[in-house]
Amino acid sequence: MPLSPPVEREHLHTRHVECRGFQRKDGLWDVEGHLVDTKTYGFDNQWRGRMEPGTPIHQMWLRVTVDHDMKIHAIEAVTDDSPYKLCADITPEFQKLVGMRMVAGFNARLREMLGGTKGCTHLVELMGPVATAAYQTVFTARGGGKWRDPAPGPKKKPRFLDTCHALASDSEVVRRFWPEFYKGRDADKRDAS
Repeated sequence: MPLSPPVEREHLHTRHVECRGFQRKDGLWDVEGHLVDTKTYGFDNQWRGRMEPGTPIHQMWLRVTVDHDMKIHAIEAVTDDSPYKLCADITPEFQKLVGMRMVAGFNARLREMLGGTKGCTHLVELMGPVATAAYQTVFTARGGGKWRDPAPGPKKKPRFLDTCHALASDSEVVRRFWPEFYKGRDADKRDAS
């Protein structure tokens, strides 16, 4: 279902973010993120000159290579377009992330290490969807590179349970795929049978 009809308005800005995950031949995974900001109107930029409508103001890329434990083995950060000439000078700082694991607490540590003047706001923001895409890539790739239904009968509670509405312990999804971790109102009936 699309959004409701808006009030009359003028389109000014577009941010496009795309993330893609890949399984590599060496057993690692690459996740690439691409961010592009454009305006619908032209303006002058002191460094780049006239910026016509649709010209990327920001265009940045990340490639993060992780293992099955979400440990970062390599990272590449690139700034192709930016409003200031020196923006790309900070991209080598993202090498500080090599060796970290993209697990709980990663975003806080990322902002501590590369937030504010220590990094690039847009590349730091792009790491959020890249980290999510990395998790989704590795989780599905563990099943041979293709999506598969969750394996029945896990021994311990999967870490992704209780991370969103659909995966709440009392949801129909958990009752169906991970019944041993289901905590809905009718959980007692399941235990009694």
